[in-house]
Amino acid sequence: MGPYLLGLRLSGRRVLVVGGGRVAQRRVPALLEAGAMVTLVSPSVTPALDDLIAAGRITWHSRHYEVGDCDGAWLVQACTDERSVNTAVAAEAEAKHIWCVRADDKDASAAWTPASGKVDEITVAVTAGGDPRRAAGIRDAVVGALRDGTVDARRSRTKPVGVALVGGGPGDPGLITVRGRQLLAQADVVVADRLAPRALLDELAPDVELIDAAKVPYGRALAQEVINEVLVDRARQGKFVVRLKGGDPFVFGRGGEEMIACARAGIPVLVVPGITSAVAVPASAGVPVTHRGVSQEFHVVSVHVAPDDPQSTVDWPAMARSQGTLVLLMGVERLAKVAEALLRDGRPPETPVMVVQDGTLPTQRAVVAPLSTVADRVSAAGIRPPAIIIVGDVVRVGQEVEMVRAERLP
Repeated sequence: MGPYLLGLRLSGRRVLVVGGGRVAQRRVPALLEAGAMVTLVSPSVTPALDDLIAAGRITWHSRHYEVGDCDGAWLVQACTDERSVNTAVAAEAEAKHIWCVRADDKDASAAWTPASGKVDEITVAVTAGGDPRRAAGIRDAVVGALRDGTVDARRSRTKPVGVALVGGGPGDPGLITVRGRQLLAQADVVVADRLAPRALLDELAPDVELIDAAKVPYGRALAQEVINEVLVDRARQGKFVVRLKGGDPFVFGRGGEEMIACARAGIPVLVVPGITSAVAVPASAGVPVTHRGVSQEFHVVSVHVAPDDPQSTVDWPAMARSQGTLVLLMGVERLAKVAEALLRDGRPPETPVMVVQDGTLPTQRAVVAPLSTVADRVSAAGIRPPAIIIVGDVVRVGQEVEMVRAERLP
């Protein structure tokens, strides 16, 4: 017969685990997360369990199992490598009417530990007839569907309220965070930027209101004040609003302005960080923004105004003197003036520069040139925004990696 599934509430209750190997290492953290008071009996333990013992989270008896160890336990896990020991533990538990899970024999086990996963308040547990690998596969599929919204999360009675500022990552829809994708699936209204992962918008339910908040360089743009008003208005209507941005909402994303506007209107705001393109795009092009012995610092700079513009707050002479990596955003149209300022204030003309267009997307392409000629090279190549500019010797590290790869090709 199949098992009768039940969710045990173990908070403050004693659970005995016999055995200190890999099986116990997997099961003990879940027991602790459920609030169980774990007693571990084993002459030795894995390093991971040793850390939990040192932190005082487990009571450890450094010895072999003895009759009487099951006393006072609500649940027993027999996890040793010796069948005879597991049999003795299970027999004592059975005699004392305590549920016992045997790791070595599902048919002789009074209870099974399911493959489980949690997404917010939802806990998924799968037994699959005692087959742990099959159970884990099914568990992963269900948990994945809950996280990415494949299973309809908008019907939940505990759906979020207010506004969520969600960082969508550098462009590739697979690089949005799990939390961000989950909230996107729960949205009633989505206010999306031009650089947000647009492919995810095709997955929205037909009744989701989609508002285009794109700011096209030198083109159409929805004023920030209007965006703020839209967020507040829809949230006041009782709708859950996701403000979907490219990169991270607080890295040149005006997330702070939107958060303040919502706070002034009494609208709750949830912030979900995103992977910023300032780090992700260089990485996708094989360039580390820091590298041991080359650069131990990097500076992220917005170049939405040129270095000689009165509105610029960037200390360009300091950027030129720095030995660190410069990562420049929104700078393609002003690259010539940036290069001029850096050269004038001391950056060597031979400093390598990489300009990456459409980073992380299938259309990604890059141009590499010395600082003295990079503006002309980028113009000749037709590089257009969105693009990230990387200035510094770390560009050579990326080129070195490519050379090594090329040498190893047959």
